[in-house]
Amino acid sequence: MDNLSLSEIKKFLDEKYEIYNRPEFVENDPISIPHSFNSKEDIEISAFITSCIAWGQRKSIVKNAYYFMKLMDNSPYDFVINHSDEDLRVLDKAVHRTFNGEDLKYFVNSLKNIYLNYGGLENLFCGYDDLKDALINFYKIFFDKEVKLRTRRHVSNVESGSAAKRLNMFLRWMIRNDRRGVDLGIWKNIPPAKLYIPLDVHSGRISRMLGILKRTQNDWKAVEELTNILRFFDPEDPVKYDFSLFGLGVNEKF
Repeated sequence: MDNLSLSEIKKFLDEKYEIYNRPEFVENDPISIPHSFNSKEDIEISAFITSCIAWGQRKSIVKNAYYFMKLMDNSPYDFVINHSDEDLRVLDKAVHRTFNGEDLKYFVNSLKNIYLNYGGLENLFCGYDDLKDALINFYKIFFDKEVKLRTRRHVSNVESGSAAKRLNMFLRWMIRNDRRGVDLGIWKNIPPAKLYIPLDVHSGRISRMLGILKRTQNDWKAVEELTNILRFFDPEDPVKYDFSLFGLGVNEKF
C-alpha cells in the first residue's frame, strides 16, 4: 500500500479512529482497571501497574491486574503510602507471566518514594519539552534503589533503545482526554501533542503495510519515525491513531 498518498492514509486512519475509539473498547481492555477507580492517585497507580503487565492475552492481563488491586485492598494509593512490611507479604501471591510478587513489592516501595519525595507520578513527567527525556528520568528515579535485573525488565529504558510500548500506553491513558470515554485524561499539565505512539507488533505491522514506517525493528527509533508522521497528520493529538493502527492489527484481516 506504499502507493497511497499521505492524505489518503490520513483519511483512512481517521475513519478507523472513529470506529475503534469507543467506550465499548474499555470493557475487555486493560484500561478497564483504572476506569474502575475514582481518585486521581488510585487511577494513576492502577494504570501504571496494569500497563507494566500488559503483555500476553488481554483476558489474562485484565484478570491478573484486578487481582493485584484486590491484594492492595482495592485502594492502591492508600496501600502504597501506608503499607507495612507485614502488609507487603500478601503481594507474594501476585503473578503475571514473568512478573511476580517480588517485582510488585519493589513497585509499591518505589511508588511510595515517588509520591512522598517527588510530588507523585504526574509531577515526574511535567516540565519537559520532549517526553523521551521524562521517560529517561522516570526510569532512573524508579530504579534508584538496588534491584534485580528481572524487576528492571518490567519497565522499559528508552536510553537502551526500547520502544517503551507499555510506558507510552500508560502516558496515553493519563494525558489524552477526547471525551470519548476511553482514555482517562486526568493529567492536565502535559499536552497530548507531546505523546509518543505505543508501538507494538500490531501497530508496527500495519504502519509498515501503509508505508508510514520504514524501520524494520520495533525500537525507539521506529517510535520516533512513526510518531513524526502521526504528528504531521494531527499535530495536537498524534497518538489518537494508536486506536486506528492497533484496531486494524487486532480486529481486521488487513
